[in-house]
Amino acid sequence: MTILIVAEHDHHELKPATRSAVTAATALGGDIHLLITGHGVDKVAQAAAKVQGVTRVRVVDDLAYAHGLPENLAPLLVRIAPDYTTVMAAADSFGKNLLPRVAALLDVAVVSEITQIVDQNTFVRPIYAGNLNATVQTTDAIKVLTVRATSFPAAPDGGVAAIDTLPTTGDAGLSAWLSTEIQPTDRVELSTARVVVSGGRALGSAEQFQQVLAPLAAKLNAALGATRAAVDAGYAPNEWQVGQTGTVVAPDLYIAVGVSGAVQHLAGMKDSRVIVAINHDPDAPIFQWADYGLVADLFETVKELEHNL
Repeated sequence: MTILIVAEHDHHELKPATRSAVTAATALGGDIHLLITGHGVDKVAQAAAKVQGVTRVRVVDDLAYAHGLPENLAPLLVRIAPDYTTVMAAADSFGKNLLPRVAALLDVAVVSEITQIVDQNTFVRPIYAGNLNATVQTTDAIKVLTVRATSFPAAPDGGVAAIDTLPTTGDAGLSAWLSTEIQPTDRVELSTARVVVSGGRALGSAEQFQQVLAPLAAKLNAALGATRAAVDAGYAPNEWQVGQTGTVVAPDLYIAVGVSGAVQHLAGMKDSRVIVAINHDPDAPIFQWADYGLVADLFETVKELEHNL
């Protein structure tokens, strides 16, 4: 049994979610190969070879893969996949953009966002916005899986894998990269943060969202998150959205400020180890999930909390 994990990286280092996929693959057993695609990826390949559990790093270096366009990567995966029993990636925007396309081209099912591995053919995945866990079994010759990174710890360094190169399939000519806009930030990444301070529409405006939550997040070295309602209202950027249609988080501490606890939002944060909720509404559903709940005015409470830290 040999597993191929499609790595996500920024041309400098591996994303932590890819390391979590390696941990998940370890539970399946067998050899684990990590596929590094991109342009000028020698440094990433060297780093990938050190990940514990990885037995081989396969590199495809081509300008066509520099921006991770799934239209170019899918033909490459389809050519490589018959050498493997399982093709995996993290269930982030990169993996969810690529692997369903690969599965369709291979004419197999994709088992998405697995949170537990029962055996080599059986997996657990959340359904109905995380309210139920489904145990699903696939008999496809090639299993195509995406892995919820928060369910598996990141694999540490400690390996010594061989590195080889594979030929490219080049530009498929179906899409073109035009530009990338990255908002600079000195905060930790939301999906891997150990502490998350998240706000809802009760903050009232984008200015108050920043004025109230940013100082607390800075004191705690936390990532900032937001509900879909807050994002839709323009209080926070899309990449801060936590929930079923946003980022799934599982920090050590999740502070929900003015968050009602809609099912969509709970689906993205209820695996947090400790949940603290601050809301003036005592009937807010978030209190059913919170380890600590405070019915209070958020503007006064957060300021006082930040002052006393």
